[in-house]
Amino acid sequence: MINDPLKIAIKGSTQDHLPIEDIVNDMVLLKDGSCAVIMRLSSVNFDLLSEREQSSLVYAYGGILNSLNFPIQIMIKSTTKDVGVYLKNLIVAEQKQTNKLLRERIVSYRKFVEETVKRNDVLSKTFYIVVKFSTLELGIKSAGKQSFKEIFSLNKTGGGQLPFPKEYILEKAKESLAPKKDHLIRLFLRLGLDIQALTNKELIEMFYGIYNENVAQNQKLQNTNFTNPIVMTK
Repeated sequence: MINDPLKIAIKGSTQDHLPIEDIVNDMVLLKDGSCAVIMRLSSVNFDLLSEREQSSLVYAYGGILNSLNFPIQIMIKSTTKDVGVYLKNLIVAEQKQTNKLLRERIVSYRKFVEETVKRNDVLSKTFYIVVKFSTLELGIKSAGKQSFKEIFSLNKTGGGQLPFPKEYILEKAKESLAPKKDHLIRLFLRLGLDIQALTNKELIEMFYGIYNENVAQNQKLQNTNFTNPIVMTK
């Protein structure tokens, strides 16, 4: 029996406190047995549209929501944008520009960007649609209530063992989620929006950035072999 508290602490794992069991087959498997596909959605600069275009877009978007017969979650992730590379490119363009007037315009624009960054944080917003496979669909009455909103907001809650074998859950989840995913892609393409389901690699990188927000920008993932499970419990 181990009595040393330090050794007991070392045996613990951060993954024991994460709600994610595994990321496989382009799906996120939670510890309560539920699964989800996460789709990244492009955006539209609404303010640049005419009043008629804005009304049409709102009406079409409302039609999409009213036509769905399954729930979705819409997530917006805001991150601080690093414009350092962009400013360096402007300096290079300024040095290469032979036209005096254009060079002055580039200098003026670069200074404007620098002043804007000093006054305000430049945020980059990414939009996601989450389609979830509930444990209710596995016939579990006491289904977990784990929400992907809680996962995105860093609710590090552990869980118990999966209610069924992993392979069985993934098979059922794929049967349920695949047609829903394809349906959403068709609907949003009609609005002229690009929508794509995240792959294993993209899901891992996204959650790495969420759970390691302070270091993710400077410390990238070293493991590039995404064919093996990254998040798993014993």
